[in-house]
Amino acid sequence: MNPSKGLLAALLLGVLAITPALAECQIADAKLEEAILQKPDLRGPENRQTVKDLRSLRDAAFTLWTYGRHADCERLMANIRELIAGPNMSSLGDNDEDAAEEQMAAKDPKVQRGAVKGRRDEKDAKPLVPVDELPLGLRADQIIGAEVRSSDDKIIGEVRNVVFGTKDRRDYAVVASGGFFTPGKDSIVVPLRALKVSQERDSFFLLIPNAEVKGVPLMPDQNYTWLLDEAWRTRNDALFGRP
Repeated sequence: MNPSKGLLAALLLGVLAITPALAECQIADAKLEEAILQKPDLRGPENRQTVKDLRSLRDAAFTLWTYGRHADCERLMANIRELIAGPNMSSLGDNDEDAAEEQMAAKDPKVQRGAVKGRRDEKDAKPLVPVDELPLGLRADQIIGAEVRSSDDKIIGEVRNVVFGTKDRRDYAVVASGGFFTPGKDSIVVPLRALKVSQERDSFFLLIPNAEVKGVPLMPDQNYTWLLDEAWRTRNDALFGRP
């Protein structure tokens, strides 16, 4: 098991056990990026996920700060500072794999496919924009985690990953069909150029209705070996009306 798998859950629970915090949270004082730069063990490949987790925790602290929860923010930052100053990160983590899996599963969104009606039929709904026609492009954080709907405005799931076809420049969104991500079972692979986006950039839309989505093949595996299968990609892409 990846030792960092239980890190986020363990630390967030540990926040409650820290002594009373200062009134003002000083996120910059943790000097996380400086520590990553200066500590070779934090830059090692075995700690790559752990560094991502630490950054996620720092982002969570900032979110608490923006809501005025400075004491909670400082308690979380105290955990981050303790980890940065502690032993090799790869030695940390919960060894109870079943418990860790249960904790990780709790964060998966539970959205029933087709259950939530959208707002496309509202009189003031603005036209959708094809992704490849966006004048300012699209950031990764604007698409990962965003909801995906069918052309008839039924919820399909959410984007849980983006795969860039660096060799042939055919990029894909891995959409967790049904609303939660189970690699190899419930994901469909959608060409980015076959998506439209709302002008608010909060919802992405397929070019096909919900009834046709059920005929889309599921993601073959979690290692993305389907990228090497040109015939499979051609059949898959054609289902989405990709230009």
